[in-house]
Amino acid sequence: MLKQSLQQKLQVKLSPQQIQLMKMLQIPTMELDQRIKEELEVNPALEEGADEEDNRDDDKLDDQQEEQESESSDDEIDLSDYFDDDETPDYKLQVNNHSVDDDDRETPLGAGRTFQDMLFAQLGMTELDEEERILAEYLIGNLDENGYLRRELVAIANDLAFSMNISTTAADLDTVLKILQELDPPGVGARDLRECLLIQIRRIEERTAETVLAEQIITKFFEEFTKKHYEKIAKRLDLSDEDLKPAIDIILHLNPKPGNSMMETVRTVQHVVPDFLLIVENDELKLSLNGRNAPELRISREYKEMMQHYAKSKNKDSKEKEAMLFVKQKIDGARWFIDAIKQRNDTLIYCMKAIVDYQREFFLSGDETKLKPMILKDIADRVGMDISTISRMANSKYIQTTYSTYLLKYFFSESLSTDEGEEVSSREVKQILKDAIEAEPKRKPLTDEKLMKILNEKGYNIARRTVAKYREQLGIPVARLRKEW
Repeated sequence: MLKQSLQQKLQVKLSPQQIQLMKMLQIPTMELDQRIKEELEVNPALEEGADEEDNRDDDKLDDQQEEQESESSDDEIDLSDYFDDDETPDYKLQVNNHSVDDDDRETPLGAGRTFQDMLFAQLGMTELDEEERILAEYLIGNLDENGYLRRELVAIANDLAFSMNISTTAADLDTVLKILQELDPPGVGARDLRECLLIQIRRIEERTAETVLAEQIITKFFEEFTKKHYEKIAKRLDLSDEDLKPAIDIILHLNPKPGNSMMETVRTVQHVVPDFLLIVENDELKLSLNGRNAPELRISREYKEMMQHYAKSKNKDSKEKEAMLFVKQKIDGARWFIDAIKQRNDTLIYCMKAIVDYQREFFLSGDETKLKPMILKDIADRVGMDISTISRMANSKYIQTTYSTYLLKYFFSESLSTDEGEEVSSREVKQILKDAIEAEPKRKPLTDEKLMKILNEKGYNIARRTVAKYREQLGIPVARLRKEW
């Protein structure tokens, strides 16, 4: 049953300009340069270069438009009314299924030869019949980025039967796989780490006692090797540590990810362009926005003159009105874009000054132990903005200082309390933890329990599980895996 009802509700909607401004606030300097170039291409009313005219010219143009609108008659349609025609605006013809906070992420295009391309090239030099070549190419297509074949041969045989109508068996695929494992880089086509290491060891031409022992370790004591239980291996082989060490060194120098061996040749080097520049002069911090790639923008003089000419004209036909509507839209778009760039820069420098002031001791000394605990809310409260604005402002932005170039999110950290009740940054604790691990004896690394005691002795109230969490965030393995000979 259909019913009609009258309802009232309050909604807050962001204008397209506000949405674009938030997105511009989020993009770093490198992307801003590209964004400006795109706008220059689509908006002919926007030009590069400083605006040499006085702002009074713009005010005069606005006054002339207002005067023209006030004197308009029934057969003269002013520009503001012309926006309210029956034509559907472009933005109503577009579908937008994304929220305001969604990030626009584009997948970069890669160039260069992958290790699969190298395998295909090597495959052409092998003696395979047509069916074996098809199977080999299919196997290469199933290798992951590390060069491993993670799928079962039975499952691949089923895929070939259903998708390509090729009848084969797991045994046939295994025969072809053995041929693939003879290609370069050594270890490619392995089904697990043990097989990968064995393939590489067996490819070593010089068969010494050390290589034979290394192969024996991987074959019979692989689990003990992965857990670095070298004492157990030495005891079971009735060898001393010195006798075992050369074989262990051979294994440690093998490549566990042969597919990545080609990545260095095709990797694109991305240079960091700092968004902010900070220098120290006489204990004073001087902050500036890096605008070397962002050109100055102005409104086209030609388009302004067209609007002035139209405002003075008395006879206006429909075509001229349509042309002037286009001109006005482009001028308004150019003005908004210039204002948005200025507002973006003002917001960035305002928020960054708050961060610099908050972390003043660190920026003066460069000592990481001087970093104060700081979260997004701390800066949002200082500048009187929303936390989401601070998050966008700090996203993918870098600051170049006298000491190094830092990602802005580096300065945001949690807080911990000392014995004196003083709050310190977790970044400071991580640095002390890192220093302690670097100074530990390599043959007997410090456990998380011992690291906790060291930090407690220095006055930091921290639990063992927190030490383990910080150690994992630093990318440092457990003590057993840090052990060296």
